Amino acid sequence: MSVTILLVDDDRSFGAMAATALRREGFAVTLARSLHEARREAAREAPGLVILDRRLPDGDGLSYLDELRTGLPGVPVVIVTANSEIAGAVDAIRSGAADYLVKPVELADLVMKARQAVGTVRLRDRLQQAEQELSGRRRLAPWQSKCFGRVIEMLQRIAGSPKSPVLFLGETGTGKEVLARHLHALTFGEDAPFVHVNCAALPATTIESELFGSERGAFTDARAARRGLAEVAHGGTLFLDEVGELPIDVQPKILTFLDAGRFRKLGGVAEQSSSARVVAATNRDLQKQIAAGAFREDLWFRLSVFRIDVPPLRDRPEDLLPLAQAMLADLAAELGRREVRLGPHALERMARYPFPGNVRELRSVLERALVLAPGPELDLDLLAGSAGSSAAPAGDTFRVEGPPIDIEELQRRYARHVLEQFGGRRMDAARALGISYPTFLKRIGSDEESE
Repeated sequence: MSVTILLVDDDRSFGAMAATALRREGFAVTLARSLHEARREAAREAPGLVILDRRLPDGDGLSYLDELRTGLPGVPVVIVTANSEIAGAVDAIRSGAADYLVKPVELADLVMKARQAVGTVRLRDRLQQAEQELSGRRRLAPWQSKCFGRVIEMLQRIAGSPKSPVLFLGETGTGKEVLARHLHALTFGEDAPFVHVNCAALPATTIESELFGSERGAFTDARAARRGLAEVAHGGTLFLDEVGELPIDVQPKILTFLDAGRFRKLGGVAEQSSSARVVAATNRDLQKQIAAGAFREDLWFRLSVFRIDVPPLRDRPEDLLPLAQAMLADLAAELGRREVRLGPHALERMARYPFPGNVRELRSVLERALVLAPGPELDLDLLAGSAGSSAAPAGDTFRVEGPPIDIEELQRRYARHVLEQFGGRRMDAARALGISYPTFLKRIGSDEESE
């Protein structure tokens, strides 16, 4: 369904040409010659975008802006103004307008601004929908351990410094993203943008344009200017997950953004700005990567203004049962199960199991148990998969013997162990571990890009 644009302008010639240009781009256009007509048309059909001239026969278009924000919250408004009124248009943007155009208006600029405004709304709606779908998975679960309590106390103090970068360090699956979202809510509230960037999942060739945007013609498929995620995160949090996977040539641009909050779009000349706070997370040993020349030391210093070491689940055994019960309630609601509980044998197995995949693995274990167990009491022995099951057999114990090894080597061995349990099926093994396929390949030391 096409987006409806309410074009409010008393210049009949410009209105006709602008409507034609916008309709060619696939928009539906409703014309209004006055504020009275604009109110009538908006009441008849809510527009997806309003292009609003300031000088109208029955008043200043800016007087209509507050009405639109109240009556049609979330609908972007582009102000059309004369050169002498630019200061007023800037004030309007501070009051909630999405953008402005200066007369005489170029039709190409009009179309570009319309596409940008509508694209931003669609992106925001997709983010909100994703947030609603994942709300149960992103909520901070109850805790009892002192080590995790200290992490929460630190986040409460950091929340008062909304411009300082924060770096979460910890093993995979420890809940670094959940903590980043908790910090975001403490700092900015639930309504501010939280933009999650998985640095390991973005191709090296496009990560710069994804982060900072691109101008029209910056590369072969760049048919229009595009906003970057740093700009979308303005007023909120830009979360760089798996920051240790950032290509070395992109890292200086991240450093510049951290230092000044400014950036240039790919193919652009003018500097842009964003007030987004950068929060990063990684399970990598960044000191080793610095020594190997894969990560910049100055970026490490800048990212780790506040460094949070997230404890693994094995170091917070008091939290295992509250976590499991909270996750079980969320999963049971998602799957339509009622009165589900953990049986005595399940509790015993959980207490003995080290959970090398941490909180993420605990959730995967519970989800598989819910699917496989028909009764109200879960018994984790049911995880022993049949020949047709995608669950790994639980009978083959993972053990590490000999002298202590570092965390990266432990994770590598465990990933290979899980791969063996799945008969070499890499995608299934990655899914069981709760990590992306590229991350799984790196963990097992494979150079292949696909199975």
